[in-house]
Amino acid sequence: MTASTETSEPIHVMGAGLSGLAAAIVLAKAGREVHVHDIRDDSGSRFDGDFQALENWSMDDDFFDQLASWGLDASSFKATTFDTVDLIHPDDVITQAKTGGVAYRIVERGTSDHTIDQGFKRQALDAGVHLHYKSRVKEEDCTIIACGPKGTSAVAYGEIFSTDHPNHIAFQLNDKLAPGSYSYLIIIDGVGLICTCLWRKQRKSERFLNETIAWYEEHYPNLNRQPIKRVGGKGDFTINRRYKQDGRYYVGESGGLQDFMWGFGMRMAVWSGVLAARDLLGQGDYERDVRQKLMPYVRTSVANRWLMNRVGDRTFKRMCTAWMNDQAKRGDGLVWIGKLFRPTMFKRVLYRVVSPFMLRNDPKAMGRGVRRMPFRPALKRDVWQPSAAAQAVGQQWDAVRRGGGHVSFADDQESDKASQEASAISS
Repeated sequence: MTASTETSEPIHVMGAGLSGLAAAIVLAKAGREVHVHDIRDDSGSRFDGDFQALENWSMDDDFFDQLASWGLDASSFKATTFDTVDLIHPDDVITQAKTGGVAYRIVERGTSDHTIDQGFKRQALDAGVHLHYKSRVKEEDCTIIACGPKGTSAVAYGEIFSTDHPNHIAFQLNDKLAPGSYSYLIIIDGVGLICTCLWRKQRKSERFLNETIAWYEEHYPNLNRQPIKRVGGKGDFTINRRYKQDGRYYVGESGGLQDFMWGFGMRMAVWSGVLAARDLLGQGDYERDVRQKLMPYVRTSVANRWLMNRVGDRTFKRMCTAWMNDQAKRGDGLVWIGKLFRPTMFKRVLYRVVSPFMLRNDPKAMGRGVRRMPFRPALKRDVWQPSAAAQAVGQQWDAVRRGGGHVSFADDQESDKASQEASAISS
C-alpha cells in the first residue's frame, strides 16, 4: 500500500470518518480505486448517536451549497435546521439569537441510517469505494490520513434522553458548568442531548454534567427527561508546519483543521478531505489550498481560544449582551457571531504573538512539525461542591446504569490514558 499519485495505483485512506469518506467519494467519482480503512466496526461508531451542530456563520457560503459544489449529497442524511437559538447568559438570563437564514443544522452522529456518518458511507459505496472496517493499517502505508484525534485538548460529556418537549436548541456560556467553554441543549424529534464541554482538565468531571443537567431541568421545566445513555468525546487541536508529508495528506483532525474556540470542525473536516482529493486528481495544491482557504479560520480560532482562556463569566456576560445589542441593531443574530469567527488583522497579529505559548511540540508527528494545544489544568474556581439537584441527577443516572444504561466514552479505545483518568465520566 505504497502512497502514489499514479492513476494505476489504488489510494488508501486511514479513517472512515467524514474527512476520509469525503476524500474517498471525490476520488472514486473521478475513477480512482480507493480503499478506506478504519479500526472500528462502522463509520460513526466513535460517536454513539450524539447530536452535533453544523454552524453556518463563519463563512459567506452556506455549508450545504458547498457540499453540492463538491459533489456531495446533503439529502443522504437527516439535518434539522434552526433559525432561532436560546442564548443563555452566565447569570441565567435567556435571550434568543435569531436570523432570517440558517443558524445551525443539527445532525446526528453514529451508526443509525439517518446519521451524517452513514449518509457519507452510502455515498462512498455508491461511488465504488472499498470500505474495510476493523482494519489496522500503518500511517506510512496510506495516502490520506483521516484517523481523528490522537491527543486531548478538550473533552465533552453529555446525556441522551427521551422527551416529549418540542424541537429546541439552547447554547449557554457558563464558566462553572463548562470551564472555559459552553454547554448546550438539543432536542430533535423526541430525543434530547444535554452536553457540557470542558477546556480545563478536571477531577470527578461527572459533577459538571450532573450540574448542567440539573440547571436545564430547573430552567426548562417541561423537559420530562428520561435518560438513555451518556456519551462523550475529545478534541485534539494542533497546528502543523506541513499538511502534506512524504506523499501523505493529513486531513480533518489529523491535520489539526478544527475550530480551537468552540470545536466546530465538521465543515473544515469535509473541506480538507475534498482539497486532498483534488490535489491527487491534479486539480489543486493541498498545502497551498489549506493555507489559503482553511488556515485563516484556524488561526483566528487560536486567537479566540487564547482570549477565552483568560476570561470568565463577567466577560461571557459582556459577549452575550453585545451579541443581543448587535442583533437589535441589525435584525440578524448571525452577524455578530460571524465576525467573531472571521479573520481580521488584529486576530492575525494576536495569533503570531500567542501561539508559541499556547502550543507544545509533538515529537511523534513523523516530521510534520505538529504543535498541540495541551489540556489546560483546572483553576481554583473549578473546585465546588455539587448542588442537591445535581446529586439527585447523579443518583438517577446510577439507577439507569444499573438497569443497562452505559457510558460510551469509557469504551473509546483511542482515548489516551491521561484523558480517561482526567475525565472518566463514571468515576
